[in-house]
Amino acid sequence: MEILFLSHRFPYPPTRGDKIRSFNMVKHLHEAGHKVTVASLARSREEAEACDGIRDYCDDYVLCEVSNPVQALRMGLRLLTSEPSSMGFFYSSKLQKQVNRLLAEKNFDLIVVFSSSAAQYVSHVTNIPKFLDFCDMDSQKWLSFAQFKKWPISIGYRLEGTKMERAEIKLCGQFDLCSCATDFEVDTLDSYGTGVASAHFPNGVDFDFFVPTEEEYQRHSISFVGRMDYYPNEECVLSFCQDVFPRILETYPDATFTVIGACPPPNIMALNNMPGVTVTGTVDDIRNYVRKTAVMVTPLEIARGTQNKILEGMAMGVPVISSRTAARGVDAVVGEHILAATTADEYVGHISRIFEDETERDRLAKAGRERVTTHHNWPRAMTLFNEAIERCLAIAHKKAA
Repeated sequence: MEILFLSHRFPYPPTRGDKIRSFNMVKHLHEAGHKVTVASLARSREEAEACDGIRDYCDDYVLCEVSNPVQALRMGLRLLTSEPSSMGFFYSSKLQKQVNRLLAEKNFDLIVVFSSSAAQYVSHVTNIPKFLDFCDMDSQKWLSFAQFKKWPISIGYRLEGTKMERAEIKLCGQFDLCSCATDFEVDTLDSYGTGVASAHFPNGVDFDFFVPTEEEYQRHSISFVGRMDYYPNEECVLSFCQDVFPRILETYPDATFTVIGACPPPNIMALNNMPGVTVTGTVDDIRNYVRKTAVMVTPLEIARGTQNKILEGMAMGVPVISSRTAARGVDAVVGEHILAATTADEYVGHISRIFEDETERDRLAKAGRERVTTHHNWPRAMTLFNEAIERCLAIAHKKAA
């Protein structure tokens, strides 16, 4: 098939969660023998140059470079309209022209869109089967932000979440099938009552790259991984350092907490002044840090979809203690493959048990690794993606008939 693939962020290099998923979708379609044309945005000259690596995984690509200040202005101009501001941030008239050109020049058999913010470029197309992978329902993320942000900023997030939910409902009617990364996100999608066909296929993890190591780990050590310019990561690390880690230090004075992730803001960098806490900033290889720790924590209270950091920790054979919110996005049994907590007491209890009981740590490490290799591998995910595409095409052809 001739396929047009659109995404809000260019799917190469696959260095963050959304890019990892979209890249694997493009790679799979190309390896399956389809002719794939990728269209997306880059936000700097450096990013645009790095994008050229996609050539090995598609037949053609269109890349439009945009300026963050201009995109921020587009976002601001939508504040007083019914359109979500975040969709303005990912809109480019240059990319729209290129998409229109591709649609006029090529006979596409299928359009695959990754994320709601990229769907606007082909919302007007009615003569080609269309597949929209929401991945996560962004509206619910903004509405969650509103619960954690102070007034009056919380009002802005609530407004954006409400507008995005309306946009998601509208988009459902413009596509033949919509998918998500988890079944609980599909539950949200189905609750809209649009009647659109829905499916889910999980994120995978490269468990040949994220592998356990035989080297010794530090007995009383904890790690966290995530971009620190992302508010949910910032919020959960601050809360953990305030409510949980001081209590760990009371029992284990030599305990350490390593925060691994790019772009830490000043309030996160200030955590370096706390006993036992190290904020690394950008590192060459997160594996060298995570595998030296006894346990990884992902105490996210604002979380939608699958947190790839959880899958990576499990694949490296490091036990993971997640918030119950974030644990929903992982196909694993709490208590068997992963631990989950809500209160500070629960986090302290789980961490202390892993510190004290090496047998339990080994059990969780092996069980977590085995689970991701069987339930979060990309071949399995792409098999489900294939099935969803076949359903999408059947639905579109039935409509046309």
